[in-house]
Amino acid sequence: MKVLPVLMSTLESCLRRPGLLPPGQHLRLSTALLKASALELAILAGHLFLYPSGIRQEQASREQARRERMQPVRLPSATAERPVVLLHGFIDNRSVFVLLRRALAKEGRQHLTSLNYSPLTCDIRGAAERLGRHVEEICARTGQPVVDIVGHSLGGLIARYYVQRLGGDIRVRTLVTLGSPHGGTRVVPLMSAHPIVRQMRPGSDVIEELREPAPRCRTRFVCFWSDLDTVMSPPQTACVDHPDLLAHNIQVTGIGHLALPVHPAVAAAIRQAIDAEEAITSATGPAAVVA
Repeated sequence: MKVLPVLMSTLESCLRRPGLLPPGQHLRLSTALLKASALELAILAGHLFLYPSGIRQEQASREQARRERMQPVRLPSATAERPVVLLHGFIDNRSVFVLLRRALAKEGRQHLTSLNYSPLTCDIRGAAERLGRHVEEICARTGQPVVDIVGHSLGGLIARYYVQRLGGDIRVRTLVTLGSPHGGTRVVPLMSAHPIVRQMRPGSDVIEELREPAPRCRTRFVCFWSDLDTVMSPPQTACVDHPDLLAHNIQVTGIGHLALPVHPAVAAAIRQAIDAEEAITSATGPAAVVA
């Protein structure tokens, strides 16, 4: 995993710039980075333990399939529960959402599904097409016309491409992204040997496509970004800045990249985002989550 060297190099660079910030603020930032780095290491250790459990593609249980077959055919309802699709990040799998999934289920969400894409995936466009097929299968199985998607890191960028460039906005009501490189990230230059990493760089063909006009996109975007996310460089690249998109960028303070799909404060904010019925009218807003 690439997180540990990124955390350490970023922390060291910050601590070696004595003139960059006032002494008090520099000390507070250094302390916050140390705490966030310690939390990232703990989460990384736990995630490595759980990683094997998420390698296999998720399949609906027999009991869940039986319940869905037994349900009477109903016309879609605006008040019916929308399925939630969880999409992981680069070189990861659905195990990253164990705690978030539990939090959503605790609040009564029954239609929760995850999609694994291969770590050998080399093209965001191809992954977005596969996501589209998965969403169509879910809508057909549940009888619901739309879904919500929560994407972590690269997963959020794949989902955005599906929504914005492949017509997925007719199927996705709310897209929640967690530390996704909407503007491209410059972190770990040596990893640019991987084609999909090159597509996540600022100025790539995919990033430039997402800058193109999207005047009829109907999906709401809720984008969480952290000031201590060392995988997003700069951190604000995880914000959506597009004049045609209904986007709300929410800053999270005090945690890093791996903590975004894990932290209970972020999980609570995600629940509010996908449960909200009113349309988003502010593009940036001052909203923040203190973790």
